[in-house]
Amino acid sequence: MQIVDNYIEKLMTSKPNEPLWNIEQIRQGKKPHWNYIDGCMMNSLMALYEVTGDKKYLNFVKNYVDYYVSEDGTSILGYNKENYSTDDVAESRILFDLYKYFGEEKYKNAIDLTYSQILTHPRTKEGNFWHKKIYPNQVWLDGLYMMQVFYMRYETTFNGYKNYADIKKQYKNVHDIMFNSKKGLHYHGYDSSRESFWCDKETGLSKNFWLRACGWHMVSLVDILGYMDEQIYEDYAFYKALLKETVDGILQYLDKDNNMFYQVIDKGSKEGNYLETSGSAMVAYTILKGVRLRALPERYQEIGLKIFDGICAKYLTDKNGDLNLGGICLVAGLGPENNRRRDGTFKYYISEPVVENDAKGVGPFIMAYTEVIRIRN
Repeated sequence: MQIVDNYIEKLMTSKPNEPLWNIEQIRQGKKPHWNYIDGCMMNSLMALYEVTGDKKYLNFVKNYVDYYVSEDGTSILGYNKENYSTDDVAESRILFDLYKYFGEEKYKNAIDLTYSQILTHPRTKEGNFWHKKIYPNQVWLDGLYMMQVFYMRYETTFNGYKNYADIKKQYKNVHDIMFNSKKGLHYHGYDSSRESFWCDKETGLSKNFWLRACGWHMVSLVDILGYMDEQIYEDYAFYKALLKETVDGILQYLDKDNNMFYQVIDKGSKEGNYLETSGSAMVAYTILKGVRLRALPERYQEIGLKIFDGICAKYLTDKNGDLNLGGICLVAGLGPENNRRRDGTFKYYISEPVVENDAKGVGPFIMAYTEVIRIRN
């Protein structure tokens, strides 16, 4: 699709310290720093390189990452492991690819620096990583993508599967605690202390099913399947079954007219709710990659393609040659204590800004596109 290629070219005019796709950084005037938003973009461009073989994508990623990683890889600009943020781990996943393709030890050193956070990261009483130090005792679906995918890739690549059981236990906890079997969906957050203002004091759960949170969870599952050793049959079967259950659950809420999903998944008809790009793209990517990995039945492929085409039809616009991807929720979260607006209600989720070109939507969109290329080219 030439329009998608042209759109990606526009975004690649970005400089490492001035990313066009990091709308939060632009709006808040933040200094350049290691973050999951840029990580979404780097991982998507690396996937584009792997499917097209065009080295402009590989070279762009290397140039971008080298701005942040020191010459010896013992420090990363804006990264401090003692912040204990799962978000901050996510971008380090790209380091595995750069180490594979270029063999420079600084990338391995930066991987090890990030892994050192995992070794001391605080956990809930059930054994799951806190989402962040500033969110004590809390598990968010988002954090599974941010941290567990890196963790799985490290264990497979460098650690001889040593901690596969730990990763599996954390996913099992999330399923056992945060999954609503009647709805077929996972709640956004869980507070094991039951102290947060946003949680149910009996269950510790947040109130709603936010699309992008569920999307992050799904993407983490399919990416873990792509990184783990398939010969570890019992574990592979566990994630494969979890993936299918999660995909089947969310597909109940697909808007058949637009082939997209709503910001608050199960309240599509409620006033103020809207079809959202980032989470829809995550579902498309998960389905298409899941079929390619043989973790989902072949018949799901058509659904994934329809979702991708639905996003393009509704939100990829061309105004006199200026290409933009809209319908992206800028950000959403739960708390902290001094931000009670972020209370997990329907009203809150639909109140956050909707923007164009943010990498939380663009990255998954490009990831889905790489799967489309494999099918249609």
